[in-house]
Amino acid sequence: MDFGPTRKLITTFSTISLADIILLLLIFFLLSSSFIVQPGIKVNLPKTSASQVESKKRIYLTVTKSGSLYLNQEKVGKGELGAKLRGLLLENPGELVVIKADKELTLQEMIKIMDIAKNAGAQRFLIATQPE
Repeated sequence: MDFGPTRKLITTFSTISLADIILLLLIFFLLSSSFIVQPGIKVNLPKTSASQVESKKRIYLTVTKSGSLYLNQEKVGKGELGAKLRGLLLENPGELVVIKADKELTLQEMIKIMDIAKNAGAQRFLIATQPE
């Protein structure tokens, strides 16, 4: 009679622990990857403590630090900005024009661009900011 411990070798491979590790790695990489909130043109918006998120369709006028103009993600020059903006405003009269200007842009440059927009027929403006 053999009363000693009997040990059997486990010859199967447990895939459950491997699946757990892969799932944890997937969650880690998803959480640590950077998310792009506003795809497109890189603009450093000024910060504000009182902010309100607008989700309705608007006309977006983006001005970069170098002075490049974008109308709804399409690059335009200062000469053609008025005509293209007028065309958009004829389709939707009274539409709100959201200005996304870089915080290092001078006030004089912003006023020139707003004058072009006013001459094109824009009446309502909103300046985009970032929450602090």
